[in-house]
Amino acid sequence: MIIFPAIDIKDSKCVRLIRGDFDKMTSYKNSPLDQAKLYFKNGFKNIHIVDLDGALEGKSSNSEIVKEILKNLNLKIQIGGGIRKIDDINNWIKNGVDKVIMGTAAIENIDLLKTACEKFKNKIAVSLDVKDGFIALSGWKKQTNISAINFIKKIENFGVSRIIYTDINKDGTKMGPNIKDVIELSSKVKIPFVISGGISSIEDIIKIKSLNNSNIEGVIVGKSIYDGDIKISELAQQI
Repeated sequence: MIIFPAIDIKDSKCVRLIRGDFDKMTSYKNSPLDQAKLYFKNGFKNIHIVDLDGALEGKSSNSEIVKEILKNLNLKIQIGGGIRKIDDINNWIKNGVDKVIMGTAAIENIDLLKTACEKFKNKIAVSLDVKDGFIALSGWKKQTNISAINFIKKIENFGVSRIIYTDINKDGTKMGPNIKDVIELSSKVKIPFVISGGISSIEDIIKIKSLNNSNIEGVIVGKSIYDGDIKISELAQQI
């Protein structure tokens, strides 16, 4: 199972939100590059990066910061936020990212997602931000009536490399992940799932690993690292 420590970037800073609420945002002193170096130094090879400005504005705003990380560290980065066009995807892949995450654009333009999967084999991940079973878009500002499972079924044969499933009700709360829903959803499709939202302790990580569910590919850990609830050195022992 892959452990993805997270870097969410807003206004060039590392930040974390609670339940996707930009009014409940905490900024941290480490720059995104410093945070990436910390992860790298502790042995992490996979990093999850979200450009929150990009998610809100529909275009990458912090790309130079991410390029700096790619240039300085030998990391496999999955990047999301503001990726709306084929050119956006192409640019990121040329710059060396491992996976490009499509969120809002994938749901609003399913043909674009299909084209991207065909053009960039095994490079496209889909981020599903879900609240009470329904997908939210545009940095979680826009709630839809699109059922998560119905959407996943539609895209099952496109060639999506992984689904990043975030439970908005859990995200940033450190109240434990919504393992039940992820297991239920992942059992219905062939696409690997990455769990995101609510990780509060090393015990949560151990619990997910112990499931031995071949369709759960990984877990994203964010706020618990920044707030010190999970020590990076201890998390590294679970790699």
